[in-house]
Amino acid sequence: MSNTRSIKRTFSTAPMMDWSDKHCRYFWRQLSKEALLYTEMVTTGAIIHGQGGPERFLNFNEEEHPVALQLGGSNPAELAQCAKIAQDFGYDEVNLNVGCPSDRVQNNMIGAVLMGHPNLVADCIKAMQDAVDIPVTVKHRIGIDDQDSYEELHHFVDTVAKTGCETFIIHARKAILQGLSPKENREIPPLKYEVVAQIKQDFPQLEVLLNGGLTNYEQIHDALTYCDGVMLGREAYHNPSVLLDVDSEFYDHPASIKNKKDIVRSLYPYIEQHLSEDRSKLAYITRHILGLFNGEAGSRQFRRHLSEEAYKKTAGIETVEAALAMMPDEPAS
Repeated sequence: MSNTRSIKRTFSTAPMMDWSDKHCRYFWRQLSKEALLYTEMVTTGAIIHGQGGPERFLNFNEEEHPVALQLGGSNPAELAQCAKIAQDFGYDEVNLNVGCPSDRVQNNMIGAVLMGHPNLVADCIKAMQDAVDIPVTVKHRIGIDDQDSYEELHHFVDTVAKTGCETFIIHARKAILQGLSPKENREIPPLKYEVVAQIKQDFPQLEVLLNGGLTNYEQIHDALTYCDGVMLGREAYHNPSVLLDVDSEFYDHPASIKNKKDIVRSLYPYIEQHLSEDRSKLAYITRHILGLFNGEAGSRQFRRHLSEEAYKKTAGIETVEAALAMMPDEPAS
């Protein structure tokens, strides 16, 4: 059973709205068998009241394991209900979003605004824990607005940890809730890795994961000297090749040469299945692979062909093959 899986969180991909959907995660799983993959944030309201029912928001492919659902909400009873649904769907972990800074979620008491309410977050986590057997984790910032002292962060972590929550994923920037867009909140507040390192030092019993600004293995190995794991977001999406050696770098798998064209072709049965369904378009899947050949000869033509052709109703496997033909052949794997 996936519910009893021992999750190794050394390396995970971040929950990213409109990006880390089930098609993206299926593609990423072809690059790494071990990385923990996170869904986009799904609100409790969508799961409980959304048209199409939970299936529309929570359906995923079995090959995605280990996979974690990130929930957005602040009502303990609703979060508990959704955590139970997530467990029934087979998710390996459920995570509470206490980091998203957008106005839309703030108004519903979702995301980073909750950092100002540590007791409520603790109530939410406890309710979720009581409802499920799978791990319940939290992802948060190092502070919000003028509530950004280390003492306030320490108090937040301490309050939530007293529920028995063991895993804290910390985006090493504070969130500015008024005046900055979500994109600006990922770039303008300075990264403070030393703050995350201090939390791990002060709470050695907790599993502390670092998120924010990481782009390469050198940075990741450095981070792993003071925390338990890392989470990559935009870099994994825009440059998915960064996932190719995750298993050998961080999970003791033998190193292997992976042919990127073969990886794309391994998606063909999955693509054909989804194209056979009503209203599915090739672009829903191929938009996630556009960065696979970044920096290589032919990559611009590859991206352009898929970007222009994959949205057409007639687009199919031959569209992907035509894009691959623009890339030089690699050595056989």
